[in-house]
Amino acid sequence: MQQIKGLYETHLYVRDLDRSIDFYANTLELEQCYYEEGRRAAFFWIGQPKQFMLGLWEKPATEVQRRHFAFACEPDWVLEESVNFLKQRGLSCHNFLNDGTERPMVFAWMPAISIYFDDPDGHSLEFIGLLEGETRPEAGVISYEQWLALEGKGH
Repeated sequence: MQQIKGLYETHLYVRDLDRSIDFYANTLELEQCYYEEGRRAAFFWIGQPKQFMLGLWEKPATEVQRRHFAFACEPDWVLEESVNFLKQRGLSCHNFLNDGTERPMVFAWMPAISIYFDDPDGHSLEFIGLLEGETRPEAGVISYEQWLALEGKGH
């Protein structure tokens, strides 16, 4: 029986904790669950309280290395609302192919649909939603319309 059942928490180093708290609480609307002034750290619930956690730690710029992680979302929300959600908050977004569009793309090997954006420290963040259907690694990264055609659901 597999003992590992998920990823409970991840941590990022940030240059300005107050700016990052504002971003994650007000821009991304995550619930801040703990703050510790002495260690210059803040923690946020992702999803339901106690489900997943993000920790932010203020560090000198020389210690802040850009990282990547993805927020699990409903696939329909990623496809239909995520870009507007980001734009309404003044954030630009791009897809994995960085093709100059703001169209969420499908990783056919999972399959999942996603869109990328950055936090104030340049950490690469992603909204991703798992799709129903067969895995198709040979298809690579494709548009949602191409995915629907592969699934026989094209219009």
